[in-house]
Amino acid sequence: MSESKKIPLTISPFFFVTAALIGWFYSRSFTGTLIWIGIIFISILVHEFGHALAALGFGCSPRIELVAFGGLTHPRGPKLSLWKEFIVVLNGPLFGFLLFLLATFLLQFQAFRTPSIGPVVKAFQMINLFWTIVNLLPVMPLDGGQLLRIIFEGMLGVKGVKLSLFLSALIAIGISLFFFFKGSFLIGALFFLFAFQNFDAYRKTRFISESDRSEDVKKELEEVESLMQMGNQADAIAHLDHIRDTAKKGILFTIATQTLAQIHYTRKEYEKSYHLLMELKGHLAPESKLIMHECAYQIKDFETVSKHSAFCFQIAPSKDVAVRAAVAEASFGKVKPCIGWLKAAISHGLSNLEELVSGSEFENVKRDPAFNQFVQSQKNN
Repeated sequence: MSESKKIPLTISPFFFVTAALIGWFYSRSFTGTLIWIGIIFISILVHEFGHALAALGFGCSPRIELVAFGGLTHPRGPKLSLWKEFIVVLNGPLFGFLLFLLATFLLQFQAFRTPSIGPVVKAFQMINLFWTIVNLLPVMPLDGGQLLRIIFEGMLGVKGVKLSLFLSALIAIGISLFFFFKGSFLIGALFFLFAFQNFDAYRKTRFISESDRSEDVKKELEEVESLMQMGNQADAIAHLDHIRDTAKKGILFTIATQTLAQIHYTRKEYEKSYHLLMELKGHLAPESKLIMHECAYQIKDFETVSKHSAFCFQIAPSKDVAVRAAVAEASFGKVKPCIGWLKAAISHGLSNLEELVSGSEFENVKRDPAFNQFVQSQKNN
């Protein structure tokens, strides 16, 4: 096999630890544990080679990794069409089933049914049959779940991906409850974990749109990155506007919008930045929320400043965030929160309190005795 056709294999030490624990649980002997490790190693490796060889045949450069609870095949290379991806996924269980057929064939001969060899071949047969069946269950991240996702994606696009995740989670819950009632708590817990992962993935994919699959949009975003590194903000803005017009919604739209808002913010175009970020509202990255907080302050949208101050101070505790929050609360005449934020600002380096509170934004709290007492106490200090 030429150098370019080799399939790299890495094995985590935890793979052998997990295999040994399974072997000891079923055999309760040192020799039995070693045999189980060998069976598990061969079974999972052949399964992953099924995936890898199919990917290799489609021009990828696959890499196999054996980890604590199984194996992973990474088909690095060109993006495969859905039908090719289907074959790559299906080839893993197919190779596992071939191992079952091999063991079944060997058991037809007396030499493989002896007391010393027979139980090993029988265990090899049953493990590969069991794992093939389980792995074809329509639950992600199992191969059956991936096949379900590919079929639905081919029929419905992004909606199919979301539907497959939702169905995968429901099926996993049903299987989990079945095994819990049967007393198989380990398998029940495993499928409960699958259900949680699928619901979490479904929640995160709610905002994915068809445009997120567009290679042209992704390449244009990469072009924006290059333009920004060169300091060419004008062309970057033009590309980002085009991406927003093309995508209209989804993850790439969100990335483009936040990047565009950041550029306008650095150019001190606070109102443009503010309106862009307000389009996204609850889907902002933490750094974008900080930008929105300052832009809202600059255009005197104190309601938005007040609403997001606690979160912004939590991720970036600073004098500036606290001052903006204090001004916002003062504009609404909220004395107690205003004093609290001023204390936070002082603890983070505010030194010109008297100058700050002399501004018109503090008119609604200046008449309050508690506020005046606080200012006087700071003056005396």
